[in-house]
Amino acid sequence: MRKLAKRDVMRVIDANLNRSREALRVCEDIARFAMNSRALTSQLKSVRHAVSGIAKSSAVPLKALPASRDSEGDCLRRSRFESEMKRDTLSDIFAANIERAKESLRVLEELFKLIDTQSSSKFCGLRYKVYTIEKRGAKRLNDAD
Repeated sequence: MRKLAKRDVMRVIDANLNRSREALRVCEDIARFAMNSRALTSQLKSVRHAVSGIAKSSAVPLKALPASRDSEGDCLRRSRFESEMKRDTLSDIFAANIERAKESLRVLEELFKLIDTQSSSKFCGLRYKVYTIEKRGAKRLNDAD
C-alpha cells in the first residue's frame, strides 16, 4: 500500500470542503425557497460559511488546494449510482444533501487531525449542528408532504 503524500491529503480536503459547501447550499436553497424558513436558511448558511472560515483560519494552505485536484483522473468521476439518480421529492433531495454534508464534515474532522486538531474539533462541532438542522428540516418537509 502506498503512503499518502501531502498532495493526497490536500486533495481529500479540497474535495470535502467543496462537497460540504455544495450540499449545504442545496439544503439552504430548499429551506429558503421551498420551506420559506428564515431560521433554517440562516442556520444552513451559517454552517456553510463556518466551513469556509475554519478552512481559512487553519494551517491548510488554501491557495494550494486547486493544484491538488485531479478532476480528470478521478477514478469515480463518471460513475453514477442508481440511488444518486432517484429523487422523487424535495424531501429526498434535502435528505441526500444533508447526508453528504454530514459525511464530508466527518472526513474533514478526521483529515484535519493530521494537520490542525483545533480545526478538527470545529468540524466536529459543525457536524453536530447539522444533525440538529437535519431534524428540523426533515420534520418541516415531512409535515408539508
